[in-house]
Amino acid sequence: MIVLIITKSDDNECIASVSQAIETRGGRAFRFDTDLFPTEVQAVLQQDNEADRLTLRSTAGGVNLSDVTAIWYRRTRFGGRIPETMDRQFRMASIGECRATVSGLIASLKAFQMDPVPVFRHASNKQLQLQVARELGLETPRTLTTNDPDAVQAFAERCPAGLVTKMLSSFAIFDEQGGENVVFTTPLDTEDLEDLSGLEFCPMTFQERLPKKVELRVTIVGDRVFTAAIDPAIQARAAHDWRREGEELLEHWQPGDLPDDVATRLLRFMDYFDLNYGAIDVIVTPEDRYVFLEINPVGEYFWLERCPGLPISEAIADVLLGRAARRTRSLTRHTTDGARL
Repeated sequence: MIVLIITKSDDNECIASVSQAIETRGGRAFRFDTDLFPTEVQAVLQQDNEADRLTLRSTAGGVNLSDVTAIWYRRTRFGGRIPETMDRQFRMASIGECRATVSGLIASLKAFQMDPVPVFRHASNKQLQLQVARELGLETPRTLTTNDPDAVQAFAERCPAGLVTKMLSSFAIFDEQGGENVVFTTPLDTEDLEDLSGLEFCPMTFQERLPKKVELRVTIVGDRVFTAAIDPAIQARAAHDWRREGEELLEHWQPGDLPDDVATRLLRFMDYFDLNYGAIDVIVTPEDRYVFLEINPVGEYFWLERCPGLPISEAIADVLLGRAARRTRSLTRHTTDGARL
């Protein structure tokens, strides 16, 4: 069995971990670093009446794509080695053609995908995530997404413990020195609520501030549920978003507990979205309420294999090789932009 891993050359250690697990189980992993395409990776996608010829070739070897039995879609960054000195219009056209070529390649392969792009894009809609979670019996925080300051003021009155704000899209702002400033979940104080100028230029998401006893990272692979926990009080800067000090907190993660009924609802959540993989953030309050925050359908997990030592790569390999449960419903339920038909 051959597994095509779609990634980029600076992806983290999880690629090697999954590849090793695949090889140990008798399969073959072929790594497709999309940033090396088209400059260092060659694709031949020939289709005619006699037989199709679909191959990829890199310095690591080649693969007949017709023999691929599963695809693990991790990360893409097309045209990473195309010279920056190239005319911008031609460079962007080349990158666009690379993206279209690989998209068509994946769509044409009769292989299991974990997970198809339309599926995880659909599942990435945060408002839909909260709606589905509530419908399945999971508790979620009160949430408001708006560009209306009056709506924020009214919402704040309904949340006596205060508000936090976050963005629906992941992005960073770079300063003049090239420093990266990522937008994390941030608490709002009275002064912030008194001055909401700028909201008319960009909607934001506001949630009720919830007290935290523990934060959980629940990683689901197929029908396996892996739970890790971290104490939000370990570091003040990470109290509202552990990702703010993610690297410093790597060794503080511990095995976590998840009630059976919550785990069952999360598996039903995965069923709803047809996802085989997802990284879910959950808050446990001092009253032991388990509150669903969000799912990242392509979220990271590599540090959880270091500490507390969860065998997530092995579970991914099992799903990719067909040794574990899969969700394989028809892609006709999803459009390319992530909406359901």
